[in-house]
Amino acid sequence: MPLLDPATVQGETMRSVWTVFVVVSIVVGAIVYALILAPLLFWRAKPGRLPARFSRNVPVEIVSTLVPLAIVAGLFYITDAKESRVDALQPHPFAIVDVTAFRWSWSFDYPGTHVQIAGSPREPPELVLARGETTQIDLRTADVNHSFWVPDFLYKRDAIPGMVNRFDFTPTRTGVFRGACAAFCGLDHTLMTFTVRVVTPPAYRRWIASGGVVRP
Repeated sequence: MPLLDPATVQGETMRSVWTVFVVVSIVVGAIVYALILAPLLFWRAKPGRLPARFSRNVPVEIVSTLVPLAIVAGLFYITDAKESRVDALQPHPFAIVDVTAFRWSWSFDYPGTHVQIAGSPREPPELVLARGETTQIDLRTADVNHSFWVPDFLYKRDAIPGMVNRFDFTPTRTGVFRGACAAFCGLDHTLMTFTVRVVTPPAYRRWIASGGVVRP
């Protein structure tokens, strides 16, 4: 399951954010339900006696306001710090790949090499990355909005006309992972898929040296 076992360093960082949110949600939920059930169990009206009544309780009102604010502020800080780490670009990545989305497939160009891969709706292309090395993706679109999505990487980034979105991937294990366009873009949107093959650095270098001919 990608959420529990992401295949990149960046995915592991985002997984940690999800873990914090789940734990906080469980704790807050348990406290809320306890506060709902406690009055029903311990302070119910009894025959011949009315339950205690009051119109205001300043300490309770202050605590019930400050605690949620503190929780939201803490979650915001954690999310911002983690997302900033994921969005940060290494100044000297191991490789750079120009990814171009077009109706309805993808092209992967490796600057400085002879490797250029273009797919079609019936023949999806394959993006090759090196395990343990950081690759910078320069994402653009040739026509309408698209979205570069690799579920196992816990990552999705939009390709917007007139813009270049740059981000890093650092795969943590070898394998083949599916990718797709996650933004509806027309007739053959469902066929706009690709695969990501993560190989060892030596295999990646041999593949680049062969011009992308030898299967990594």
